[in-house]
Amino acid sequence: MASPARTQPPWKAPESAIPPKLKIYNSLTRTKNDFVPLDSEGRKVTWYSCGPTVYDDSHLGHARNYVSIDILRRVLAHYFDYDLKFVQNITDVDDKIILRGRQQYLLFDFKSKHQNPDDAFSYSSKAFQAYVKKNLPLLPANIQPEAYNAEAKKAYGAILGGKPLASDAEAKTKMHLSTASSAAAALLMAQNDPKFDVADFYTKTEDVLLPYLDSLYGASIDANDHSIFTKLTQKYEQRFMEDMRSLNVLDPDVVTRVTEYGPQIVEFVEKIVKNGFGYVTSDGSVYFDIQAFEQRPGNHYARLEPWNRGNQELQADGEGALTKKSTEKRGDADFALWKSSKPGEPSWPSPWGPGRPGWHIECSAMASDVLGKSIDIHSGGIDLCFPHHDNELAQSEAYWSTTDGSPHGHQWIQYFMHMGHLSISGSKMSKSLKNFTTIREALSRGDWNARSLRIIFLIGGWKDGVEITDGLRAQGKSLESYLDNFFLKAKDLQRNPTENSPTPQDEKLRDALAYTKTALHDALSDSFDTPAAMRAISNLITEYNSADQVAITDNTVLEIARWITKIVRIFGLDGSADPNDGTVGWSGIDIPEEAKEFVYAVSRERDEVRQHAIAGNLSEEKLAAIVEKDFVKGQQNDKAAAPYVEVLASFRESLKGLAREKAPAKDFLALCDKLRNLDLWDLGIYLEDREGRPALVRPVDSELRAARQQKEERELQKREAKEKREAEEAEKAKKRAEMARISPKDMFRTEEYSLWDEEGFPVRDAKGEEVPKSKGKKLRKEWERQRKLHEEWLAGQGQG
Repeated sequence: MASPARTQPPWKAPESAIPPKLKIYNSLTRTKNDFVPLDSEGRKVTWYSCGPTVYDDSHLGHARNYVSIDILRRVLAHYFDYDLKFVQNITDVDDKIILRGRQQYLLFDFKSKHQNPDDAFSYSSKAFQAYVKKNLPLLPANIQPEAYNAEAKKAYGAILGGKPLASDAEAKTKMHLSTASSAAAALLMAQNDPKFDVADFYTKTEDVLLPYLDSLYGASIDANDHSIFTKLTQKYEQRFMEDMRSLNVLDPDVVTRVTEYGPQIVEFVEKIVKNGFGYVTSDGSVYFDIQAFEQRPGNHYARLEPWNRGNQELQADGEGALTKKSTEKRGDADFALWKSSKPGEPSWPSPWGPGRPGWHIECSAMASDVLGKSIDIHSGGIDLCFPHHDNELAQSEAYWSTTDGSPHGHQWIQYFMHMGHLSISGSKMSKSLKNFTTIREALSRGDWNARSLRIIFLIGGWKDGVEITDGLRAQGKSLESYLDNFFLKAKDLQRNPTENSPTPQDEKLRDALAYTKTALHDALSDSFDTPAAMRAISNLITEYNSADQVAITDNTVLEIARWITKIVRIFGLDGSADPNDGTVGWSGIDIPEEAKEFVYAVSRERDEVRQHAIAGNLSEEKLAAIVEKDFVKGQQNDKAAAPYVEVLASFRESLKGLAREKAPAKDFLALCDKLRNLDLWDLGIYLEDREGRPALVRPVDSELRAARQQKEERELQKREAKEKREAEEAEKAKKRAEMARISPKDMFRTEEYSLWDEEGFPVRDAKGEEVPKSKGKKLRKEWERQRKLHEEWLAGQGQG
C-alpha cells in the first residue's frame, strides 16, 4: 500500500480569462485557492452538497452545517453574482436507516401483541441485560435493576462524575449508561407496582427493547416491503425540509434520493469494475480496490485526510453497523461499493445479485448524473472528509478514468468546503450519542430564532468549530440589537425627515461607508470571512452612533442603512426579502401595519402635549387644538385595528377631561407616561422619548422587556429595602415607647443588685459588695438617659 505521507498530486484551477473574484479555503489543498469556475465564461457554478440521513429529527449540529452552507451559497450568488446550480442529496437508505426502520417496525408489532404487564416486564428485563452486556462490559453479567446504580457508579464513576468527556467513546459510554439507567428505573417501578401503565413502561424501556427485538426478529421481516423503511425516511425528510425553511435555508435547486437512483448506481459500480478498480466477492458484494487505483499513475487515495487512511475506527464507521468483515477483501481499507443484502435488509436487483448501495457510492453516482464529470464545489460537514469524501473522490475518479491504462488526469471536484462542528460545553452534537437539541425544540422553546442562530454562525466563521457559550450568545444578541436600533433610527428618519445640511461630519461618515464597503469586500473575498464582514458593519454603525447626528443629512444615513440592509439580506438574515429592493431594515422592527395610522397619530399628539407641558405653556387653546383634531381616516372598523383605535380615542378623552378640570402640567405628563408605559406597552409597542426629536415608535422586543424587568426589579428592591427600614424604625420606636414607660427608679431593680438609693440607683451588687465607681459612672449615664426618656413620655401623657 502507498504511504500516507506521499506527495499530493498537483492541484490546478480551471483556466479562465476572467480574473478570480475571491479565494476559497479548499480542503483538497488545505490552503486558500483562487476560485475559478469550470465554466468558460466564469459565471456558472456547479455545487453538490451532502444532505441528511433521514432517520431522526435534525439537531443544532445540522443547523450549523446547512445554515453555514446556505450563507456561502447566498454570498456566492447574490454578492459575487455567480449563476449557481445547487444539488443536495437525501440519504434514505443506509445501515442506520435500515436498523432504525426495522427496529421501529418490530417494536410497533411487538407492542400491539404484548400489552399485558407480565410480557412487557419479562421482555424488557431480558433486553436490559442484553443491552448492558453488549455496551457496558465493566458491569457484572446478568446484573439486576436494583443493583444497577451502585455498580454503574463503581465501574464508571469517572464518566458519571460530571467532568468533561475526553472522547466520543466516553460520550457514547455515557449515553449507554443513561439508557440503561432509565430502563433499570422503569423495571424497578414495575416490580413495585404490578398494575403499572404498560404504554408508559414501553416508552421508558424502548431504547433497550429496540436492539433486543432486532436481534431476535430482524432477519425475519419481509425486506422486499420497502415501505418498512420509507415510512420512516419520508416522515423525517419532510421534517428536515420544514426545519430548514424555519431557519431560512434556501431549498436546493435539485434534490436527489438514493432510493430513486438504484439503476444509475448499479451502472456506476459496473463501470468502476470494468475500469479495473473494483472487484466482486462470492456473496455478491463489490469492493473498491485501493491498491489497483493507486497503481495507476496520477491516482492517490485519501487526498483530503491522508493521515486517517489507516484509521480502522473511521473506516468501520464508514462501512456501517450492518457490514460484516469479509475475508475476500484484497486490502483492509477497501470499501464497499455495493453490499449484498442479508435477510431483513432491503435490496435492489444488480448483476451480482440482490443488494444495496454502499454509503459513499450514492453521492458519486447522483452528483455525476446531475452535474457531470467535473464539479466546481462539494460541501459537507468536516466529519465527512474521511472516509466519505475521500472515498467519493477515489471511486468517482475511477469511474471517469480511461480504460487504456494511461493517466486520466481527471479531477472530479475542484473545491471541497467543509463546515466546522458545533459544540456545546465542549461536546459535539450527534444523533448516535443522543446528546442533541433538535432544531424544532430549540425554536419552539425560544432558545433561538432563524436570525439569532445565523448571526452566531456568521460571527463564528464557516470552517472553524463553533462552541456555543454564554459569551457567544451575548455577543450575537448584542450585535442583533445593535442592528435593530440602527435600522429603527433610519426608518424613523423616513417617517420624520430632517432638513440638515451637509457638514464635515457628514463627509466623514460617507468616507466611513466607502471604507467599510472595501473592508467587507476584502473579507468576503478572503474565503468568505464573515466574522470580519460583521465586524466591519458593526464598526460603521459605531461611527454613526458616536457622530453628531444633527450634523448628518438624512440621505447619508439612509444610504448607509440601505447598503447594510442589502448585505444582511444577502447573508439570509431577513427571510426571503430581496437584497436589491432599496428598502431599509429587516423584519421585526416595524409595528403591525394595522396599528401604524393610529399609533403614529397618538404618538404625535403625545409629543405635542409633553413639549408644552415641559415648557410650562400648555394653554387651553393649545390643548383644544390637539384634542379637537379630526380623527384619523384609517380602517376604524377593522377588527385588527380596534385596540389601537381605542388607545387613540381613550387618550383624547383623557386629555379633554384634564382640560375641563384645569389639571396641572404634571397630570398631563403622567397621562403621557401611562400611554407609553401601559396602554401601548400592553399592545407590544413602545415610545422611546428623545430630546428635540419626536418619540421613536418601536415594537417591544426582548431587550426592552429585559430592561424593564431589570428596572422593575431595582424598584422592587428599593421598595423592599425602604419597607424594611421603615419596619425596623417602627420596631425601634415601639421598643423605645415601651422603654419610656419605665421609671428610672425601677430600671435597675433586678436580681443583679441587692441595694438601691432613693432614686433607684444601684449601690450594692447581688453579693452585697459595693458597685465599683467605674461601673457606677456607666450606670449613671444609662439612668440619666432613661430619666429624660421617661420625662418625655410623661409630658406626652399630660403628666409632666
